[in-house]
Amino acid sequence: MNTESSSLLVRDIGEQGLLQILQRFCPQEIIGDDAAVIATETGLSLVVTTDVLVDNIHFSEITTSAVDVGWRAAAANLSDLAAMGASPLGITVGLGLPGDVSVSWVEQMYVGMTQCLQQYNTPIVGGDVVRSPVITIAITAFGQAYPQQIIRRHRAQVGDAIIVTGVHGASRAGLELLLHPEKAENLSPEETKALIRAHQRPQPRLDVLPILWQILGSSQLAIAGMDSSDGLADALVQICRASNVGAVVERTQIPFPPAFAHWLTPEQALEYSLYGGEDFELVLCLPKEPADKLVQMLGQGAAAIGEITNGSTVVLRDQKQEFPDQVLSLSQEFQHFG
Repeated sequence: MNTESSSLLVRDIGEQGLLQILQRFCPQEIIGDDAAVIATETGLSLVVTTDVLVDNIHFSEITTSAVDVGWRAAAANLSDLAAMGASPLGITVGLGLPGDVSVSWVEQMYVGMTQCLQQYNTPIVGGDVVRSPVITIAITAFGQAYPQQIIRRHRAQVGDAIIVTGVHGASRAGLELLLHPEKAENLSPEETKALIRAHQRPQPRLDVLPILWQILGSSQLAIAGMDSSDGLADALVQICRASNVGAVVERTQIPFPPAFAHWLTPEQALEYSLYGGEDFELVLCLPKEPADKLVQMLGQGAAAIGEITNGSTVVLRDQKQEFPDQVLSLSQEFQHFG
């Protein structure tokens, strides 16, 4: 952090002063014109996504430092690219700020974005800064993908296996611990730290794509999928709606964080995993043989949790028959304007 800016407010330096600071986070050969120019490879499709984060809706000073705000903002957009099967090229940042925000907070937010983006060689290639009554971060991410490798929600086929990466519910658990630290009494320091980190520093699953393409080779198999940023249940229902299919999901196969086993009741663990959101994992539907290979190659980093079926409902079943069947819906997770 620039020590000279530690006590400055945004209104003290104005738009041009702030832009001079933020341009340090961008490649000098790209910024400075009215728009960025990004080269794409021949034969690839351009993939574009936009995500908006608003203070006290998506983050707050209670749970998220400026560095973590930047990281989460970048990760959310990179996760959308991963969900489409695309490799990132760059992002632009639209920033709305009240004048009394400290310059150091803005700098630290850009540090967090940069830390996340550097893992994937992704630059900040431009953006805009405006006055706003509330901190608002609007990021547009650009990626590229071969047309035959683009992942779409509407391509699930009856008989496809449903694969999820990572664990689900960790981000929701981390948020709970940040809001209510006393609930960590039954957790080890390592478990607490891991759950909080899952909330503050999610990892977009771009690492899964090269493995997936290696398995599929030159085949033209259509892959359905999306990320689980709005919850695992949301992803399952959205894919099935788009594909005009149903699904059966095995309750015992949903991967929870290990700490859940001695910290939450089975009902709480299930609720966090299905409806907690912001895990930024991938939910993929593909034929059984390549699905099995994907799980094998990712090891404990992936699990087969169900199968695409005829019909229109997503049914959660318990192989042990300890719990009744449950139809999953979109009614329980967070909905804007709900």
